Amino acid sequence: MWKEKLKAVNFYDFDYTLLRWQLDPVIRLDREERWVDIPVKLNEDHHIVRVQALGTTLDPVFSVQSDSHEAKSELLNYIKHLFQWDVDLENVHEHFLDTDLEQLFRNHPGTPIVKDFLLYDCLMKVIIHQQLNMKFAYTLSTRFVETLGTQKDGVWFYPDPETVARTPYETLRELQFSQRKAEYVIDTSKQIAEGELDLPALDVMENDDIMKHLTKVRGIGPWTAENWMMFGLGRENLFPKADIGIQNALKHYYHMDRKPTKDEMGAWSKPWSPYLSYASLTLWRSIEG
Repeated sequence: MWKEKLKAVNFYDFDYTLLRWQLDPVIRLDREERWVDIPVKLNEDHHIVRVQALGTTLDPVFSVQSDSHEAKSELLNYIKHLFQWDVDLENVHEHFLDTDLEQLFRNHPGTPIVKDFLLYDCLMKVIIHQQLNMKFAYTLSTRFVETLGTQKDGVWFYPDPETVARTPYETLRELQFSQRKAEYVIDTSKQIAEGELDLPALDVMENDDIMKHLTKVRGIGPWTAENWMMFGLGRENLFPKADIGIQNALKHYYHMDRKPTKDEMGAWSKPWSPYLSYASLTLWRSIEG
């Protein structure tokens, strides 16, 4: 086993990443001991990397370890990219101290973008979760992983697109997927498996171009595309105005007796750019639990 000690640039609330990931039953973590086991796929190989917090939000230090000696360099790069420890969250924090979200960011400093582990996994999750309450959404995605995925040393790995592409719709229907959602998941996986939809290639595109590309796929609307860009790619300037959680958080923050309109949300959010994703995450965070 190898072990390395890494630091984030500055502010980083690792405990919040564990809080968000704890919502997903297929992720193995321990909030008290402050670690999470990350499933990593490199080519055909499955690796497990444990990341544990050693420091605080203001002095973020982490232990990164794995049994995979031959892939150490690649795994370290993967973990740095996943957690975005090179992003200067203090700059983000300072930006919002000059906006009307000042108190929100003072309450929740160092809130990072909590990415899903792989681009394909994230897309499957957001398609499965769309238009469902959180509890049932995670019930369905857990059934999906435990039925079609693989487990190594107690850590679950999502299935690959080829496996899902070969899956009959009826298999997902038996897991309580609607017929339409089963088609979205399997048909999208077929496009990825056949090379028609190249997720890594989207990573080099601008947000608007990704949106146009993804929303051509049956079953992927703006909400799904925005969530994938945020939690898959880690894009910093996204504000899903149609998201009910963000609407409720703004209603609470501004002491309104109704949900805000999209026009109001658009006007309020202009000063929050170019860090709209952090506004979204911190607003969600303000009403969680």
